[in-house]
Amino acid sequence: MRRLFPQPADVISAREAYDVARPRPAERPWVGLCMVSSLDGSTVVEGTSRALGSPADTDVLVSLRRLADVIIVGASTARHEGYGPPSKPGQRIGVVSRTGNVDLDTPLFTSGAGFLILPEDAPASPVDSIRAGTTDVDLRAAISQLDADYVHAEGGPTLNAALAADDLIDELDLTVSPLVAGGDGPRLVHAAPDVRQHMQLAHVLEDAGFLFVRYVRPTT
Repeated sequence: MRRLFPQPADVISAREAYDVARPRPAERPWVGLCMVSSLDGSTVVEGTSRALGSPADTDVLVSLRRLADVIIVGASTARHEGYGPPSKPGQRIGVVSRTGNVDLDTPLFTSGAGFLILPEDAPASPVDSIRAGTTDVDLRAAISQLDADYVHAEGGPTLNAALAADDLIDELDLTVSPLVAGGDGPRLVHAAPDVRQHMQLAHVLEDAGFLFVRYVRPTT
């Protein structure tokens, strides 16, 4: 992997590139969103993101997970991608769901690493839960309850849209895959309202035709 911007470097590891300061906003953790998309904007191929990735993309994802205190993911993405327990000791994964209709017999939950993020009026659940909002999850209120400085969000597009709508995206770590996917796969955010949140380019990396761009919320 090489860095194109800033300060070009022929060789840099994902850990070196992404292990940077993340100033915690007042009243909630820093929220970073990590996604991969095709050149034509699709975030899935045949229902999952796996065909869009690469070894370097996996390395970036693993590095970001190891830097994060808590991971959050939408229930549909957790199901389709087969989420299991995180490799970082003590780390937990919050699965966001409006209904709580989640398979609690998967290793993610039987390991104790998984917890649910639900509306207050969702049915009772036997696993640990954070509740905020009515009918829909109030993500700002839910995230403010997390014991974390850095929350790493991994999609899918519906969760991303909710984060964007609530102005919760402090960092966007996007892998651009050198693939034209076609089809009607969802874009980075799905059904989000107009938000027009300006982001500041922090770095650009390249490996085997894949681009790894990091954008952050402007500090001024």
